[in-house]
Amino acid sequence: MYIWERPDWPTLTWRDGSIATPLAAVRHDQGRLIGRMESLGFKLREEAVLQTLTQDVLKTSEIEGEALDATQVRSSLARRLGIDIGALPPTDRNVEGIVEVMLDATRNYTAALTAERLFGWHAALFPTGRSGMTRIRVGGWRDDSSGPMQVVSGPFGRERVHFAAPPADKVAAEMGAFLTWFNAPLSTDPVIKAALAHLWFVTIHPFEDGNGRIARAIADLALARSEASPQRFYSMSAQIRIERSDYYDELEHTQKGATDVTEWLTWFLACLGRAIHGADGVLAAVIAKAQFWERAATLALNERQIKILNRLLDGFEGKMTSSKWAIIAKCSQDTANRDIAALQDMGLLRKGEAGGRSTSYELIL
Repeated sequence: MYIWERPDWPTLTWRDGSIATPLAAVRHDQGRLIGRMESLGFKLREEAVLQTLTQDVLKTSEIEGEALDATQVRSSLARRLGIDIGALPPTDRNVEGIVEVMLDATRNYTAALTAERLFGWHAALFPTGRSGMTRIRVGGWRDDSSGPMQVVSGPFGRERVHFAAPPADKVAAEMGAFLTWFNAPLSTDPVIKAALAHLWFVTIHPFEDGNGRIARAIADLALARSEASPQRFYSMSAQIRIERSDYYDELEHTQKGATDVTEWLTWFLACLGRAIHGADGVLAAVIAKAQFWERAATLALNERQIKILNRLLDGFEGKMTSSKWAIIAKCSQDTANRDIAALQDMGLLRKGEAGGRSTSYELIL
C-alpha cells in the first residue's frame, strides 16, 4: 500500500520531539548564514546569489539526468537579474525554461501557488512539448493515456517499480487539496512546510515529466518564505544531487509507508543543514574572486584574458590548456600562448603539475 492509498491521506503527521532539535539547528544556521551574507557589500552579495542560483539550476537538472551548460545558465540568470558579467552568450530554450521556473519560485515567493502557475512552470520546462523524443502533455495534469504513472528503474523486461502514483482521474482533486493547504496561513514552521510540500507534490506526481524539478522549486519557494527573502545563498538541489541515492531511497521508503513522515522530515532537515553549511564554499569563492580582481585592478589585461580569468574563477570544469584558451577566446594558438605567458609574468597564472602535451594552467589566488 502506498502512502496515498492510506485512509488518512493526505493528513501527514510527525513526532515533534524527534524533529525539534534538528529544526532548531537548521533555523539557527539559516539566520547565521543570512547575517553573514548581509554583512557583505552589495556586489559580493549579488555574486553569491548568482553562484547559488547557477548551482541550483544545474543540479536540479542533473538529478533528473539532464546536463546543462553552466555558462549558458549563468548567462541567463545574470541577464534576468540585471547583473553585468560581460558578454552574454546565447542560451538554449531548455536552459531559459528552468531558469524561469527557479526565478519565479524564489523571486515571487509571496505569490499564491496555483494550478495555472504550475502549468506555466511545466510549459517552461518543456518548450517543445517533448521530453527527449517523446511527446508529452504540457501545461496540464497527466491523463495516463500511455499507462499508469510509475517510477521505474532497470533494463527493459526486468524493470523495478519504485512507486506508482495516484491514477489520473484523482490528480485534479489531489492537487486541489495540496494547493489549498500550501496557500493556507501557516500552522507549522515554514521549513517543515517546505519538506511536506516536496513530499506531497512528488507523491501526487501530477505531470507526465518534470515532477522532481517542480517539487524542488516548490520547496525552494517555501524556503524563501521561511526566510522572507528572495535571495538564495544555499542550494538544496545541489545538496540533494550529492545525496541523490539517499534522496531516492528516502522517498521510496516514505511513499511505501504510513502517513507518519517523521523519518522524511528528519532526512530533509539534515540535508538542508548540510546545504546551508555548503554555502561556506560559495562565500569563500566569492571573496577569493573579489580579492583576485582587486589584485589585478592595476594590470593591463585584454578582453580575452579577462574573459578566461572569469571562466576560471567561476569554476571552470577540467584543465585549462592553451588549446582550450584559443577555442574559448576565439583566437589563434599563438595569441593564446602570448596571453598565457603575460598572465604568468603578472603572477596571475601558473603551470599545472603535468607538463608536455598535458600542460595546463591554473589561477594563483
